[in-house]
Amino acid sequence: MDKLLYDLMNWEKVESIVYADTDHPDECLGAFLLKEGILIQAFFPDAKEVYVVPAGKEKKYKMEMVDENGFFAVLVARKKLFSYSYRVVYQDGVERTVEDPYRFKPTITSQDLLRFAGGIHYSIYEKLGAHPVEINSVKGVAFAVWAPNAVRVSVVGDFNFWDGRRNQMIHLDESGVFWTFVPGLEEGSNYKYEIKIKGDLTILKADPYGFGAELRPNSASVVRNIELYQWQDDEWLKKRKKNVLQNQPVSIYEVHLGSWKKPEDETKEFYNYRQLADMLAEYLIEMHYTHVEILPVMEHPFDASWGYQVTGYYAPTARYGTCEDFMYFIDTMHQNNIGVILDWVPAHFPRDAFGLANFDGTCLYEHLDPRQGAHPHWGTLIFNYGRPQVSNFLIANALFWVEKYHADGIRMDAVASMLYLDYGKEPGQWIPNMYGGKENLEALELLKHLNSIMKKREDGAVLIAEESTAWPMVTENVESGGLGFDFKWNMGWMNDFLNYMRCDPLFRKGRHGELTFSMIYAYSEKFILVFSHDEVVHGKGSMIQKMPGDYWEMFSNLRAAYGYMMTHPGKKLLFMGQEFAQFAEWDEKKELDWKLIEDFEAHQKMQNYVREWNLFYQQRPALYCKDDSADGFEWISCLDCDHSIIAFLRKSNKKEETLLVVCNFTPVVYNEFLVGVPFKGRYKEIFNSDRVEYGGEGNCNPRLKQSKSIAWDGREESIKIVVPPLGISVFTCTPLVKEEEKAKKQKRTRVVKTD
Repeated sequence: MDKLLYDLMNWEKVESIVYADTDHPDECLGAFLLKEGILIQAFFPDAKEVYVVPAGKEKKYKMEMVDENGFFAVLVARKKLFSYSYRVVYQDGVERTVEDPYRFKPTITSQDLLRFAGGIHYSIYEKLGAHPVEINSVKGVAFAVWAPNAVRVSVVGDFNFWDGRRNQMIHLDESGVFWTFVPGLEEGSNYKYEIKIKGDLTILKADPYGFGAELRPNSASVVRNIELYQWQDDEWLKKRKKNVLQNQPVSIYEVHLGSWKKPEDETKEFYNYRQLADMLAEYLIEMHYTHVEILPVMEHPFDASWGYQVTGYYAPTARYGTCEDFMYFIDTMHQNNIGVILDWVPAHFPRDAFGLANFDGTCLYEHLDPRQGAHPHWGTLIFNYGRPQVSNFLIANALFWVEKYHADGIRMDAVASMLYLDYGKEPGQWIPNMYGGKENLEALELLKHLNSIMKKREDGAVLIAEESTAWPMVTENVESGGLGFDFKWNMGWMNDFLNYMRCDPLFRKGRHGELTFSMIYAYSEKFILVFSHDEVVHGKGSMIQKMPGDYWEMFSNLRAAYGYMMTHPGKKLLFMGQEFAQFAEWDEKKELDWKLIEDFEAHQKMQNYVREWNLFYQQRPALYCKDDSADGFEWISCLDCDHSIIAFLRKSNKKEETLLVVCNFTPVVYNEFLVGVPFKGRYKEIFNSDRVEYGGEGNCNPRLKQSKSIAWDGREESIKIVVPPLGISVFTCTPLVKEEEKAKKQKRTRVVKTD
């Protein structure tokens, strides 16, 4: 070996490369300008010969193998650094031209690292993760990962034989972020990070910011370019930006993509996102839904978790296709005027070895103390929301799905478990906050931070909280002390009402408060009424199974339940399969029982009933435009527990749009039932759940009702109506115009001729 070359080399650093034991491979590998010339060092295990080939020149410099493990070096007699590549001859005789990854400068700036460390880099996903880029006219993939406690990090994959010695990453500015560039690597390549931790152990981790992932049970991340899809939804996005969803009709169809429908071809487990897009859009249009909400599509290893135990927060699951396939799905929905809401899980994550748990050999994303960092009942881990880089990971992730995938809303799962330190825990299993309370102050800050940033976008996208407690001001703006969500699931109404509906009608009069209590707090938040997937699994029975009585009564009860939901203040959500009264509980392994619609008229009529309600709801402003205002609702009768009948008004800004709603929760028909009305006028029934076409018996009110001056329900005027059994009736309310007012109007409009 040349003595000068020998003397110039740092043998300690060479050894750290050979044994993959350094976080600064750039201090040894690559080209270094010295007074003696340019020292170029490279590490190619299994190489027989390596040459340095200057760009644009035929001359090449043979490198000397200075370590038998594959470390090569050469001293080039030049005074300026130059572009070059390697010509590598492997032991099997194969020759390849290879770019030196260590001659490229990082694509992450010091400003990026500062913002990330402060938790305010809202597009950090454009820096961390795997990104196909072109640096100095060389195409490849830039990798970056946050692992501050790692001894060494390498990116490994098929492209380097999963050998952690070959692509060791550079620790940037002691920030905890490791970066490298792999020239020539293409989209679709599988990869993981090999992390050397204290104790000389190595672990393999999927990329927390990876845009793609392998189909389970495989767990590698996949390089994906998400900038190539050509969106066609500009018109939708412009409309969304202008519309205030709170004043619009919102009827949501909640869907688990893997079990909505299954391919007839038994060799295929799932439909592709593109196939699902076309089929589902057609169905949603037919059923008059305004939005679809999808159970988490973020990558997850366990089918039975339904996506609520996420390992790939930035990757749509490979079960149904690629990133572009999922973009097509959302784009298709938008082109058909259907909004898309994505379920999102920032409350916890699973312990899978390849995921976030113990990421760099330490509790990086979770708390070290299990009293803060673990859910004992769920077996999952809790994010350390107080760590800026962790909160940045989550905030940027929510923004990512809105920015890159054009999601119209993010429904945040299990918010209550984030708000309370003692959620699901026994005494001794949790630690109070700094003030001795049970509120999770760090999670509160995260929620407020995310909601405030989302609001600043002003693009019409919404954040929805699944919050099951009485935490105040969930949908109040952050500036006023609230959490800042746009909507909250009304879990209280759902629980009370389903308890009421499960009860035999004979005994419902004793539970009348469960029917009416929701109106006491109806305007404390901006609510969405939900019959979600959580209500039709784990032995709870499907919606139709919850209904008491014989076959006829079960369907009548369900029609009444859906009718009450559609007329009660709040936006609407119904889980798939419940629109046609599927009898079986939902099972993620099977598709919905679509055959019920073909084989049984009752199920077909129930589907028609829900379809008609969705259309009716959207056509009647009184049912949606004042959902968050007491001005939009008025009780007519809420105390008639003996009959289990309630009556109320839904109102808009126009008096003539007022609707009268009467609900009967017993199987008794009342043919001349007296109901108070808001004013003297004419009342016409425009919806009745007991119509024959819906599966009822036809106990309707076909004729217009003229109010009489008979005081009832605290009103001066009333009407006598037929009240259907286990049914709901909706009437328009048209005030009578006095004769003198008519005459005045005619006089004002009369055309007077003059000479």
